[in-house]
Amino acid sequence: MARRGCESRGVSERHATRLRLISLEVPEAAVAAYAAALEDVCASVGMFEANEARGLWRVEGVCRAAPDMAQLSARLALAALVSGIAAEPAAEMVAAEGWLARTASAFPAQRVGQRFVLRGTHLPAGPEPGRRVLTIDAGVAFGSGEHGSTRGCLRALEAVARRRARRIRHGLDVGTGSGVLALAAATLLKRPMLATDIDPWAVRTARANGALNRVAALVRCARADGWNSPVIRRAAPFDLVFANILARPLCAMAAELAHGLAPGGTAILAGLLGTQAAMVLAAHRRVGLRLERRLDEGKWTTLVLRKAERRMAGRDHEGRVYAA
Repeated sequence: MARRGCESRGVSERHATRLRLISLEVPEAAVAAYAAALEDVCASVGMFEANEARGLWRVEGVCRAAPDMAQLSARLALAALVSGIAAEPAAEMVAAEGWLARTASAFPAQRVGQRFVLRGTHLPAGPEPGRRVLTIDAGVAFGSGEHGSTRGCLRALEAVARRRARRIRHGLDVGTGSGVLALAAATLLKRPMLATDIDPWAVRTARANGALNRVAALVRCARADGWNSPVIRRAAPFDLVFANILARPLCAMAAELAHGLAPGGTAILAGLLGTQAAMVLAAHRRVGLRLERRLDEGKWTTLVLRKAERRMAGRDHEGRVYAA
């Protein structure tokens, strides 16, 4: 069965020799709670459908250092309380090289939408008429185009490019991981993109992938911890924003996203299950964004949101204030 997943933060572990892998299996209804628990203590979190017949999902957290076990126990206890489902985690040490090899072998070339092909560096190059080929370092655990969250973002980008390419001057990819979404936007739109991640190894990987795809001049990669980071504040507002993370951080950053999005700008949000879409959408509607499109890839959902155009205020001939 194909692995399907999404990540909370992109991580390249090429520079670690041993990784700590924490995993557990839970029903789909408990995935969000346990992913949030691991997100607090792990560098990268993934969610994969492990057994479709039994409705079980595997939630994995990868750590480069020993996690705070007291914090982990508290977070897991809270997840059990919130979801009503208790799950016993398994922990193991894995070789970084072996884990990356498993990752590479799991991801063949991916044809996404009408315009893109994503191909790992472990695969031979070949002609792809009518498509833009993005070569992605296979050492990155996620962001290869195999899972629904990345595929949904790329399909959404195609639609935005068809309708609003001329309105986009520059964009942002929050939690860039492998850099695939920033690379795709730069390749398709020929516009500058800022690609940020909290993890320095992910930033280095995204930068290397930019050079590999010959768009390094258009894609600036930087370490940033959210919207309050100076590198993001100085570059805002953005006409296009990708945020392929998890439902909980998407909701938490809704107000900052709305503030950092230019009038008339587009936000493409992913990394959420279809069952979480209403919650994420409600958080963004409260800050003035509206739904333009919803795309579903299996059980994953991508939301395309728009910010209203700036309205001009004035006074009529009787001195009353109006907006036009």
